[in-house]
Amino acid sequence: MTRVKRGLVVKRKHKKALSLTKGFRATKSRLITVARDAALHAGAYAFAGRKLKKRDFRQLWITRISQAVKQEGISYSVFINKLKKANIELDRKILSNLLISDPAAFKTIVDKVKNV
Repeated sequence: MTRVKRGLVVKRKHKKALSLTKGFRATKSRLITVARDAALHAGAYAFAGRKLKKRDFRQLWITRISQAVKQEGISYSVFINKLKKANIELDRKILSNLLISDPAAFKTIVDKVKNV
């Protein structure tokens, strides 16, 4: 059987694994096997974090809208229900941005919803 020299291939694999864990602490950035495991875990945490980010932002938008609507004398659940009955199809992200950037427009929406 012929001799296979894999020095370059292995070196490339190792460099890739170590570049993924650059900046990690202790052996996680230096030892190959530990670095591979650290990179796998980091990827899993990143994936979960992207899902949590969506959840956190939705919670923030709901809190902002709830506080603004309470000042107008309606509860959040009633406001959302009346929005749907009035066929105003604005999602929570848009309502929250509208609340920050243009409070007068948000107030007109709340007034329309109150009349329904």
